[in-house]
Amino acid sequence: MLFHSGLFTSESVSAGHPDKVCDQISDAILDAFLSLDPNARVACETLAADNKIIVAGEFRTSDRSHYDQVRNDADEIIRNTLRHIGYGSEELDIDPSTCVVEIRFNHQSPQIASGVDRQDQILGAGDQGMMFGYATDETAELMPLAWSLATDLLARGNDLALAHGVRLRPDAKSQVTVAYENGRPAGIQAAVLSWQHDPSHSIEEIREFLNRVVLDSLIPSDLRTRDFKAWLNPAGPWTIGGPKGDTGLTGRKIIVDTYGGACPHGGGAFSGKDPSKVDRSAAYAARYIAKHVVAGGHARRCTVQLSYAIGEAEPVSVGLDLHGTGQVPETRLVDAIREVLDLTPAGIIQELDLRRPVYRDTARFGHFGSWRDPVLHRWESLGRLRDLDTALSA
Repeated sequence: MLFHSGLFTSESVSAGHPDKVCDQISDAILDAFLSLDPNARVACETLAADNKIIVAGEFRTSDRSHYDQVRNDADEIIRNTLRHIGYGSEELDIDPSTCVVEIRFNHQSPQIASGVDRQDQILGAGDQGMMFGYATDETAELMPLAWSLATDLLARGNDLALAHGVRLRPDAKSQVTVAYENGRPAGIQAAVLSWQHDPSHSIEEIREFLNRVVLDSLIPSDLRTRDFKAWLNPAGPWTIGGPKGDTGLTGRKIIVDTYGGACPHGGGAFSGKDPSKVDRSAAYAARYIAKHVVAGGHARRCTVQLSYAIGEAEPVSVGLDLHGTGQVPETRLVDAIREVLDLTPAGIIQELDLRRPVYRDTARFGHFGSWRDPVLHRWESLGRLRDLDTALSA
């Protein structure tokens, strides 16, 4: 939903934001199951509040011992994930060593299982729904500029803090506003950056660092509009964050995880779900398609929609919107994509190699774009460009 002329804003959150904490824990549990059983069925949810982490879900493995092993290891998986994020204070956010961990695992419903693993051995979709993918030539990684800058502020800001001896803590949020003229970015009009920090720093020190180091490094003056404004820790000192300051839940940052609001969203979260759930796998496939369309020079912008019915393999619909930037008809592109790619759940899983335990870090700094490695996260790769060109020229 980028405006032709006007202002467009996207936000991002750090790995230590309470909702992102829950996403990473849910995906760490998923990785643990997939490392033992690549065909495991996982639906894992996490709640973080004050000094307590609650992890619940439904699971199915081919060997009961794999379920038991992850259940027994879950407490340490959760605490190690908190340590990896950088938490360590019961007073300021959460202490991985002393927090209360509650685990509520259950076995997957046999009715759901029978709908996904059908008697004809064809993998059906794990649920109904619609999923969207997007790509734009605004940035080298084919992601929207506002989202990319908002994410870079957080992804690189912590490293800048370490280099300058500034003690930032894990929780942070950012927001960037881009001015558009005639459908193209014309400048950065505003930035909002709020970062949890150690009590030893004054608010003046934090604002000076965020302004002179973080913003100036990532949004230099030549990218800013004349009326550029910045709000830096606008609420004042922020020392209490993470689950101590706000409750977190898996799946509450679906726009941060995707395109910053630049395209529609089907409403399904990614984290904690194995790839038989098309909320995750088909959303990755939609990004894969959109990226190929733009990288192949067939459009400057591309939105892809896929939809599925629970238990069915073939998508109910495949649609593309090139936003008036296309070089070939949209219907022709749809036909070529369906010729090149198998968009059944099994086909997507095989194409993108989704049964590997690579998901915990996808819950940090978005599932798409420059912070994802195309070797690990195949939906960001471009191995089908020649195939798509061949199908279009036939």
